[in-house]
Amino acid sequence: MDTPTPQPRARRKHRSLAQELVAELSQQIRDGVIKRGEKLPTESAIMEAQGVSRTVVREALSRLQASGLVETRHGIGTFVLDAPNTIGLRIDPATIVTLRDVLAILELRISLEVESAGLAAQRRTPEQLEAMREFLEALNHGTPPGGDGVASDFQFHLQIAEATGNRYFSDIMNHLGAAIIPRTRLNSARLAHDSQQHYLQRLAREHQEIYDAIARQDPDAARAAMRLHLTNSRERLRQAHEEAEAMRS
Repeated sequence: MDTPTPQPRARRKHRSLAQELVAELSQQIRDGVIKRGEKLPTESAIMEAQGVSRTVVREALSRLQASGLVETRHGIGTFVLDAPNTIGLRIDPATIVTLRDVLAILELRISLEVESAGLAAQRRTPEQLEAMREFLEALNHGTPPGGDGVASDFQFHLQIAEATGNRYFSDIMNHLGAAIIPRTRLNSARLAHDSQQHYLQRLAREHQEIYDAIARQDPDAARAAMRLHLTNSRERLRQAHEEAEAMRS
């Protein structure tokens, strides 16, 4: 009699999946299966080996990086640190879960990205401006019906950070990843009592103003446009948070 093939466990949430993957990779590092200084398998290889999505893999890698076990070298891959770093500032993107967390990240982004936009306006190259334009067009015209354009949104902001010429801006943005975009955690349009289409149109106008200011190399206007964009997002979510709190009381 043939032995039935074991069925994979039912897993319910991306977050618990990511936690399981973090535990698995951490154990492999501790056991020396993945050695200090060694490059981790590619995202695709981890997806195939663990039977999880790319989103889960990226979230798990972000958690490992936040815990100081690995570091990502852009364009090369993710490596196990020779000496795990357990001190210093650690922001785990996987902990950006609640509306309060998203609001806190928006406050951080305002302080970081307003100046990033100003520096980008001063320092951007034609090639960097072209990359911004491509992601802006993908965000405005490439989002399928019902989609949210999170990837293009994040890449647009990341390109601005890279155009500062200061790698620390882009390092922070890369570390936080797409988790900084509120739509990865919340239905922002619904919270703002708006239709998805109208909400995305409003975001498109705000992004266009940022791009236009950077294109004409106007740092003051770029800072103002970025501040308006992020504070608008914060205020929409703050009002939703206050409404939710009022309903609980």
